[in-house]
Amino acid sequence: MLKHFDHNRHHHRFLLRQVPPGAATALDVGCGDGAFARELAARGLRVTAVDRATEVTAAGVDFRRADAMVDDLGGPYDYVSAIASIHHMPLGPALARLRDVLAPGGVLAVLGVARERSAADWAFSLASVPLNLVARLVRDDPRGDAPVLRPALTLREIGAEADRVVPGARLRRHLFWRYSLIWRKAPPPAVTAG
Repeated sequence: MLKHFDHNRHHHRFLLRQVPPGAATALDVGCGDGAFARELAARGLRVTAVDRATEVTAAGVDFRRADAMVDDLGGPYDYVSAIASIHHMPLGPALARLRDVLAPGGVLAVLGVARERSAADWAFSLASVPLNLVARLVRDDPRGDAPVLRPALTLREIGAEADRVVPGARLRRHLFWRYSLIWRKAPPPAVTAG
């Protein structure tokens, strides 16, 4: 059997490519079993991983049982990820909270799920069905006990809220019923010699 397949892990490589050069610290929100946090730590980042529902341990990762909306997250961080977790929170306040713990020049990387509404949404989702079947046939498919919540917002609604809170974020659809929202915080102003 090949390594485990799930819709979120399929996108880990894409999310790892979003880590800014020179990043030293990362926060993984809604870390679940800690798989992505461990991948970040394996790249040499000091990682804090938070989740309300699970507690895991791993070398190089500071795992905390915490609610990202109310508990102290520490920071600032060079990279903040939220994988299939942000739809469990009110979107605007969650984006603002994660934006605020980013260091200047840091990157926020959200992998989320959106409610399908338009014909384009459904067409893109249908393209994932045959690929999903093949992936599940050739890879082990562990069904974890992570809480499942149907998304309330459409991709259009998510984009409108992102424009308000993190203007300039790149929003993109992905296979396996996911979207990404990538935003870079402005770097600190250049210091000029007087």
